[in-house]
Amino acid sequence: MRAVLQRVTRASVVVDGEVVGAIDKPGILALVGVTHDDGPAQVETIARKIADLRILHDEQSVADVGAPVLVVSQFTLYGDARKGRRPTWNQAAPGPVAEPLVDAVVAALRERGLTVETGRFGADMQVELVNDGPVTILLEA
Repeated sequence: MRAVLQRVTRASVVVDGEVVGAIDKPGILALVGVTHDDGPAQVETIARKIADLRILHDEQSVADVGAPVLVVSQFTLYGDARKGRRPTWNQAAPGPVAEPLVDAVVAALRERGLTVETGRFGADMQVELVNDGPVTILLEA
């Protein structure tokens, strides 16, 4: 499982002209990708890191200050562009495998008491954000 965390001042996800998830104060946008052999251990690791990583101002985490998180599924995190001009997606888990694991990350964050918004799995999403810093961190579990 991979996640790209971006410290943001605000972020939103639009599907078919409708805002389906948004945070309007400082927090984290988490783009989450799933590969074939991911499971509960990877979900727990990624959720813990999203919640506890001290990347907000004054070296605080979203758990420390109750900042919101916007989770967006992103299969393209497992794109491989080492050969040619067209990436392959062989390492990305198919939807029926990936969707429950992304949902589990969201649930694990909510179990920690965090406010979590989401995109819509498998949809054509437009993600808008204001990256604060900019701060962008790549996580692997």
